[in-house]
Amino acid sequence: MAFNIALSGLKAASSDLEVTANNIANTSTTGFKGSRAEFAELYSVAGKNLSSTQVGSGVRLTNVAQQFTAGNIENTNNSLDFAISGDGFFTVKDGKGLSYTRAGAFRQDPNGYVTNAAGQNLQVFPPNNAGGFDTSTMTDLRLITSQNAAKATSNVQLALNLPSDATPPTNAFDPKDATSYNQATPFTAYDSLGATHNGTVYFVRNAAANTWDAHLFVDGQDTGAVQQLSFTSTGALATPAGGKLTFPAISASPGADPMQLTLDVTKATQFGNNYAVTSISQDGYPTGTLASIDVSSDGVVQAKYSNGQSQALGQLALANFANPQGLRQLDNTNWAASYDSGTPVMGAAGNGTFGNVQSGALEASNTADLTAQLVNMIKAQRNYQANAQVISTDDKLTQTIINIRN
Repeated sequence: MAFNIALSGLKAASSDLEVTANNIANTSTTGFKGSRAEFAELYSVAGKNLSSTQVGSGVRLTNVAQQFTAGNIENTNNSLDFAISGDGFFTVKDGKGLSYTRAGAFRQDPNGYVTNAAGQNLQVFPPNNAGGFDTSTMTDLRLITSQNAAKATSNVQLALNLPSDATPPTNAFDPKDATSYNQATPFTAYDSLGATHNGTVYFVRNAAANTWDAHLFVDGQDTGAVQQLSFTSTGALATPAGGKLTFPAISASPGADPMQLTLDVTKATQFGNNYAVTSISQDGYPTGTLASIDVSSDGVVQAKYSNGQSQALGQLALANFANPQGLRQLDNTNWAASYDSGTPVMGAAGNGTFGNVQSGALEASNTADLTAQLVNMIKAQRNYQANAQVISTDDKLTQTIINIRN
């Protein structure tokens, strides 16, 4: 009887060593979750032969329980490395279907898709037309490698002060004659193909009180119309009523649409004797190339372009489970949903029970601290040795009995 009991102990200790060995082997595995061997006593009861002196029958392995405690988050400065601070799993997809992982080491494949080392595609909620994300469906995250299209300038905002004591020039306006205008303000504009154009607004004090003429030139080309500004006796803009000066369209680069510019002078004033431009901006931009990928704490993935523009590509689709310990383990630090885990609850980072996403970081194995694992290994080793000693002792007793009979 002791032989069988000790044999069950050897098997249990061996299983404990295997679990500990796997934990130690994966101390450097990103997103790995360690396991714990759980045991129960074997106790045989035959019929009604119940006795307070009855001895147990040994031990058995009842479960290898996954431990979903968080690992340390380590910075990598790689924009496609993600870590979840809190609950949740990244969702990945391949030909076999969906699986879930805490290993956030991703990369861009030749077609622009974001995948892990196993070639599984990272899943996101796609952008919708309302400026948010459609959380009812998922799609593969793909980085847009094509250029960001240019936007032609249509509106130029100019905040400035024109001097109230300026005198009207005596010479007819000529952009080449600095004595024929009072002030000039340059700016940059873009056509529909993203080509850069140099614009200049010339301000000429009119003979009428508190009145100015505005001439617009683009690349030295006159737009062909003079627009007028007038101010009240307190220096506020009186006309145009809406604060917008609209100039005729002019030709741009070959193949580009004609440029039609509106000058927004809503913030123009006429005070004192100083000419000052407070700010100047325009709504166009050139063609841009992908400069970087930005991922916010709520998992929104944005492409940043060299022209200062950005585009939302999706929001990381996180999954959570009622019983994570019931997940079925797969290769590549992945898990699959099972009956025991329950169906996945999908959501976005930072919402409900989902943790935040940290870009440029990875979650280390939660067995990275080897101290506890080494202690478990020593305990399992001692347990194995003790059970082996029981077998040896039982064998000696058996031999003694055999010798007595002989």
